[in-house]
Amino acid sequence: MDPFAALFAHVTPRARTFFTGNLCQTAQFTDEGHLHLLKGGALTVAQAGQVDLQLNEPTLLFFPRGRVHSFTVNPDRGADLVCATVELGGAEGNPIGQGLPELVVLPLASHPALAPVCDLLVGEAFSERGGRQAAVDRLIDYLLILIVRHVVESGRVATGVLAGLADPRLAKALTAMHEAPKKSWTLEDLAGIAGMSRTRFAEHFRTRIGQTPIDYLTVWRMTVARQLLAKGKPVKSVALQVGYQSPAAFSRVFSRVTGQAPRKFDVVRDRSG
Repeated sequence: MDPFAALFAHVTPRARTFFTGNLCQTAQFTDEGHLHLLKGGALTVAQAGQVDLQLNEPTLLFFPRGRVHSFTVNPDRGADLVCATVELGGAEGNPIGQGLPELVVLPLASHPALAPVCDLLVGEAFSERGGRQAAVDRLIDYLLILIVRHVVESGRVATGVLAGLADPRLAKALTAMHEAPKKSWTLEDLAGIAGMSRTRFAEHFRTRIGQTPIDYLTVWRMTVARQLLAKGKPVKSVALQVGYQSPAAFSRVFSRVTGQAPRKFDVVRDRSG
């Protein structure tokens, strides 16, 4: 069982590089998700309401949900950086974006598994070879998976879906929902997969995830539905793929959970065509 396979299949993170080089002046970053790789030099990271963070060694910084921050450097040396914006869809119910800490700081010396990927990333970022941008973007996508894996395996989050995936029993139930959102899951079904009693499962799930199992299933279905609608799938087809026989019933739930009508995506698609 791969607890990440279905999760990443339906909610693929998107990362795009916007800076590679030596930063020699103060830089301000907006409230988007950001991934920064400090390869050389020193860096002071400032955030409103937080103590400044001093970095003096190669480090990976990840702001998953968008947090305004700034970098200050020694102008004589500067800092060698690769910077990318990251879209995890946290505002749309993406469980990956919602489950990560506000900031993940990973010194490469303490996380040797990251070093080879970061070396490849820097090599591509500072090269002039063909396909450079595409290669950098793909490597950053891979780094995102490694970061999520690290967060789950290290137990750094206490609640949310990533905390649930770190729990061997809940991971089985969550993976089942992620792999088959159209199935008419019952509380008894999910408790059986987790190997727990119905009452104990419901209590443990809510404590760890922060939602009831059925509420989480509903949000997950709408997350998958949003991805399918964005790809141009018709509402009737999407409704069936996430477990609703009636497009009207699906539309009501989708609007309640996301705050948007599914037909909005048809309008956007028609205009773009």
